[in-house]
Amino acid sequence: MPPASPELISPRSPRVLAARRLAKRNFRGKERLFLAEGPQAVREAATHRAGGTSPLVELFATTEAADRYADIIGAAREAGARLHLAAEQVIADISTTVTPQGLVGVCRFLDTPFEDILAARPRLVAVLAHVRDPGNAGTVLRCADAAGAEAVVLTDASVDLYNPKAVRASVGSLFHLPVAVGVPVERAVAGLKDTGVRVLAADGAGECDLDAELDRGSMGGPTAWVFGNEAWGLPEETRALADAVVRVPIHGTAESLNLATAAAVCLYASARAQRAAGGCRSVTKS
Repeated sequence: MPPASPELISPRSPRVLAARRLAKRNFRGKERLFLAEGPQAVREAATHRAGGTSPLVELFATTEAADRYADIIGAAREAGARLHLAAEQVIADISTTVTPQGLVGVCRFLDTPFEDILAARPRLVAVLAHVRDPGNAGTVLRCADAAGAEAVVLTDASVDLYNPKAVRASVGSLFHLPVAVGVPVERAVAGLKDTGVRVLAADGAGECDLDAELDRGSMGGPTAWVFGNEAWGLPEETRALADAVVRVPIHGTAESLNLATAAAVCLYASARAQRAAGGCRSVTKS
């Protein structure tokens, strides 16, 4: 396909400088734009339709990447995104990765108001409270998506959803499910409880054992899991807000589980319990 504009060869181009600034949080917040890097993220951005429009507004691509990922280029054009063919050095300057893959998209913010999430009456929600590592935040978002959660909430004490590391770690899941940002943890818990959601705080020192909860059959209803900081977990005042504080049992000799692994275990435990009546959805019936 012919380029939408002449090939960008200078890192000092105004379009390149504007895109590169989005690596910084203050510019992202001011412009309400963020970067999506690599074919998977760009494909998801181009095909996502929130309110009938795609969040992808611009796409920078090397000639080689445009040829290799012609389907993505086509999807970006269909989404109305402006295409910039760019030299490899230009892509390297915009990208925040060590080994760029030749595609960098500029996308509109797509977070969802918390009230809209509550109005949808979700059955499974992940709440990230005090999560500061962007890689962990993105990975938990990916786990929530895989487990079939209907929403993710990032509290006002957590990392920026649109941090490039968080976007990469979500591997496209950022575009799959509603995410609310900047919600005070007290408001998040109270709002979820008011809609009939049981709120569980995940903590290694919790008085309730996840296996015991599953054995009691108490995990089948609407549930929100609250996950805390990678290093020091959840503060006491946050644990006190939950209906129960639950620990993932350590059956071996490992000291603990990292945040993303513990989140995956908890979310899948709830997902399996909620689907128990109809059987596991991953099993193909003959």
